[in-house]
Formats: sequence, structure tokens, C-alpha cells
Amino acid sequence: MILAIFALSLDLLIGHTGLVSFGHAAYFGVAAYTLALITPKYEAANFWLTLPFAIIVASAAALIIGFLVVRTAGIYFIMVTLAFAQMLYAIFHDTKLGGGSDGIYINVRPELTVAGVKLLDLESPAQFFYLALIALVAVYFVLSKILHAPFGRALAGIRVNEQRMRSIGFPVFSYKLGAFVIAGALAGLAGYLSACQFGFVNPEILAWHHSGTVLMMVILGGMGRLHGAVLGAAAYVLLQEFLSAQAFFGTYAKHWQLTMGGLIVLIVLAFPHGIGGLIDIALRRQSNRRTVNEVARV
Repeated sequence: MILAIFALSLDLLIGHTGLVSFGHAAYFGVAAYTLALITPKYEAANFWLTLPFAIIVASAAALIIGFLVVRTAGIYFIMVTLAFAQMLYAIFHDTKLGGGSDGIYINVRPELTVAGVKLLDLESPAQFFYLALIALVAVYFVLSKILHAPFGRALAGIRVNEQRMRSIGFPVFSYKLGAFVIAGALAGLAGYLSACQFGFVNPEILAWHHSGTVLMMVILGGMGRLHGAVLGAAAYVLLQEFLSAQAFFGTYAKHWQLTMGGLIVLIVLAFPHGIGGLIDIALRRQSNRRTVNEVARV
């Protein structure tokens, strides 16, 4: 579910705005490191304070980077976003700020209380599951509202024809920057939850291959579909668990990335719109068949 939130945030950029970012893990990692750095060593941090703070820091990073990168397009946009993400990776990897390459442990997870009453115990895997589920549903609902609002319609127009939108008076730069910051904030939410879940952060969560993984989830699920991003994340995790199982593949299981890459290439060639697109086509055919049957009865 955390990866689904991460994939939803990237799909807002790629599928709905037409901005292919290859450095999206930067905001995921910045929020995770923010939680790790502000959490006391042997005490629980306040969930209600640390969550907004981590998201604000991730949003601020997205605003600064976005202000510089959304002026570019195409391959230049991809490379510049990757460059900024690698710069952040180098900061946390090569300095003592975040514990260097060893990372930082979060010994006590944040405390989620209201008026002294503990709502959820984040140390409990079952209760943390419900927190992640609530966050996923909330993100899906918010993105659905955004995409159906005039702001989302403008993003769709920019994705289809940016020059036309600019010529009819839309402030394209502001819309693209807004989408970039929202996507960074949602990636920050996913990073915060990931740090809570594992109790550990290291520079690898900011690295380019983490951005590549979430990009594959979006492609696998089908770009431009909210349910596609969720399905893509679920499919990727299930495939990873299956292909890396030694019980099925023996010693070949350690080469699961090779098999995964081949499978994704085949899936993309066979279903260009991903799993989400395949489901949409099946539902549309079923609806058409139902309509034909109703007309035939009349």
C-alpha cells in the first residue's frame, strides 16, 4: 500500500501531466530521513507533528527542484530530475548528516494519540496496516477529486498539447509546478510511512534504481489511471515475491531482476495500456454487451 501511494504520486506527473520524472525517489527519501532525524533516540515522536513536517520538507524540496526543472522538457527533464535526485543521494551517502551509507535507525516509532488516548499502536504490524490502508484510500480520493477539478482538466490539456494551452492563456508553468509539488508531497507521505514501517532509512531509498522501480510499477499498471498505479504496485510486489522464491526457481531466484525485466517487457508489448487498461477494456466490453442485450429485449 505504501508503494501504491508512491506509484500514485508518480502517475500524477507521468500519466496526467506528461512529465516523466526519473528522480521521484528524492522526495520519498527526504521525508523518510526527516522523520529519522527529528525522532528522539529513545522516545516516540509525535505523529501529528512529524507527519506534516516531513511532508512539508518533501514539498519544499519538490518546489525548489520543480522551479528549476519544469522549465525543461523531454529527455532534458528526465536527466535533470535524475541529477537532482543523485545530488541528494550523495549528500546523505557521503556526509554524516544521515549516518552516511549506514543510514539511521528509528528505535521508537511515532506515537499516534489524541488527548492522551492512543488511537493506533504503530509498533503493531496489524494496526500499522490499517494506517497505511487509510492513507492509500485518502490519497486515491484526493487525487480523484484533483483530476476531476479544473486543475486536473488543465493538466490533461497540458499533457495533450502544452503549446495550445499556453496560447489560450493558461499559466502552464504554474500548473506543472503545482503538479510537481503535489506529487512530491504524496511521495513524501509514502516515504514517511516506509520509515515508520521499517524503522530504518539509508541512502538507497533516494537512489536512481528506486525511482526506476516505481516507474516500472506505473508502466505495469498503465499510465494515466489511478487504479492502474495501485494495480501496478501490487503486481510488481507479487511478481518480485514469486520470482525471488527459491522454492520455485532454486538458485535462479537470485537473478529475479532479470526475469522481472523480461516479463515487464512482454507485458508492455502485449498490453500497452498496462493491467489497468486491460481491466478497462474488459469492463467496457461487458457494458457494451449488456447494452446490446437490453436493446435486443426492447
